Amino acid sequence: MSALTAKRQSQMGALVPAKKAKQELALTNSSNSGALVQKGPPRTSGLLAPIMLLTGHEGEICCAKFHPEGELLASAGYERLIFLWTVYGECDNYHVIKGGHKGAIVELQFNTDGKYIFTASTDKTVGMFDSETGEKIKRMKGHDSIVNSCASSRRGDQLVASGSDDCTVKVWDVRRKGAVKSLQSTYQVTSVTFNDTAQQIMSGGIDNDIKVWDIRNEKSSMSLRGHKDTITGLSLSADGSFLLSNSMDNTLRMWDVRPYAPQERCMRIFSGHQHNFEMNLLRCSWSPDGSRIAAGSANRFVHVWDARSSQLLYKLPGHAGCVNEVSFHPKEPIIMSCSMDKQIYLGELQ
Repeated sequence: MSALTAKRQSQMGALVPAKKAKQELALTNSSNSGALVQKGPPRTSGLLAPIMLLTGHEGEICCAKFHPEGELLASAGYERLIFLWTVYGECDNYHVIKGGHKGAIVELQFNTDGKYIFTASTDKTVGMFDSETGEKIKRMKGHDSIVNSCASSRRGDQLVASGSDDCTVKVWDVRRKGAVKSLQSTYQVTSVTFNDTAQQIMSGGIDNDIKVWDIRNEKSSMSLRGHKDTITGLSLSADGSFLLSNSMDNTLRMWDVRPYAPQERCMRIFSGHQHNFEMNLLRCSWSPDGSRIAAGSANRFVHVWDARSSQLLYKLPGHAGCVNEVSFHPKEPIIMSCSMDKQIYLGELQ
């Protein structure tokens, strides 16, 4: 990790320090007197401390994601900048990508191997950046209004989906100049994701329904109904079988999106988190093994549920503003949260 970080630092310039949480240590009374041991429960990850606080953003943070390898993370928001951080060691902000957008960045995604970062912005465009060098590769234009969401396909051709206030879902092939598909919805689209094979796109919007689109014929083949307010986030489980949706009705729902699932596809409903008058697009996420789900909340807490029992496992404090996105580390029991308070937390889970 140190060699990789050094390489990136030499490519990208000076470090911007992050504020670190201090790990409590105490002297032992054993025969090895003078050795340092940790107070509290045993450590569960490779983080420098059980809780790390990352600071440096000067504007509200809308989105943050771990790199698929777990050694880096990216964050963005109202500043129109993308911050790149190391996850281990002192969580340095080693680079800031500038000039990619003229409006706030409301969602970002890494592609499957982590080489690229895709961004959705209020400037009506979708951005594509090299995560190694920070170089802007392309700016995808075609939407007529704010782009609320973007998603990258998991396999096959490198496709990107985007959802916008112009009531369309667009599909982009990164090797081509313009959108290769445009799916017309009736209402504004606030969240999108691909299915596991990238043959379908799931989209949610202000009509409270989740639409499943067949990319080949550009038609909606199914609607998932049950939410009572705007869909703010969608997330597909790692095995591609289940879809998680977050809504301004203060619930998350788990849907069975397998081809031959029963007609009643809503499997579980999760509650406890809150949306408020700010009407932020609060996202949601799965743990890598599918056993837990998480979402932020307008009440400043991070909520983590057991995906099988719907039991609330954690209600984590610390933020001083609405928590817009929560993500699980791809390899360790670490959870990340970003907030309107301009801060990012990394914390160990038991």
